[in-house]
Amino acid sequence: MLVLEEGAPRCLGCADLGHLVFLPRGDTALTRRSREESALSAVVVRFNRRRGRYERQGVLVEEAGLARAERRCLADAEARRRRRVRDARRRAVQDVRFAEAFAAEIRRLFPGCPDDRARDIAGHASVRGSGRVGRSAAGRALSERAVTSAVVASVRHLDTPYDQLLMSGVPRHEARRRIAAVVEATLRGWRTEEVGEGKGEVADVLSGPV
Repeated sequence: MLVLEEGAPRCLGCADLGHLVFLPRGDTALTRRSREESALSAVVVRFNRRRGRYERQGVLVEEAGLARAERRCLADAEARRRRRVRDARRRAVQDVRFAEAFAAEIRRLFPGCPDDRARDIAGHASVRGSGRVGRSAAGRALSERAVTSAVVASVRHLDTPYDQLLMSGVPRHEARRRIAAVVEATLRGWRTEEVGEGKGEVADVLSGPV
């Protein structure tokens, strides 16, 4: 680990952080309390090249502060466990309802799409924390473009040789161009009637970053 100061890297010792200990991310209560108990702390991030952004890895805190935070967490561990269980159940119910609503919107836009396929697409697109289109703001709002993007992605991967083209070294944009006609034909078959502006939106989505 290093610290960037005025664009130059410094080791933790040179940055006066060498006495701190690393606490990996994962335990929200322990992280929060460790920072509360430490006079000095620092967030540790790592650059994710694939996503093009920094992602949090944990924190550096004082060892004594971490020990005090651990004692606080042990004192109310059972209460927090029960709360986590309640929260998990609530989120599970919300996720099921959202996936059902997403599938219903797919069937509305694409009445020819088989019910089990619509459920599979909705379930895949709406996984919490996945970063997929169903968890975007547009996806949560069940916008036509977001729902269509999820359907296009499913058709692309399951009904065309898109994945094989990528594995053979074909560039992504070229692979999408090659299978675009098959995707369009499949979507057309799933629409038993034209849906106004939807046809234009499908053309836009086909070239989008799904």
